[in-house]
Amino acid sequence: MNIIFLLIGFSVFIALIFLVAFFWANKTKQYEDTYTPSVRILFDDEVKEGESIK
Repeated sequence: MNIIFLLIGFSVFIALIFLVAFFWANKTKQYEDTYTPSVRILFDDEVKEGESIK
């Protein structure tokens, strides 16, 4: 029975870590750019320094 309480405690702790990571990602505006990921697959070559995308 003690192992169940231990596993529940660990799962709640890990869930809190993921919740903090989610709030941190929102605070640092990780989800603001919704356009670039949709067109990233269209760019075949990597852009070298000094070149521009046409």
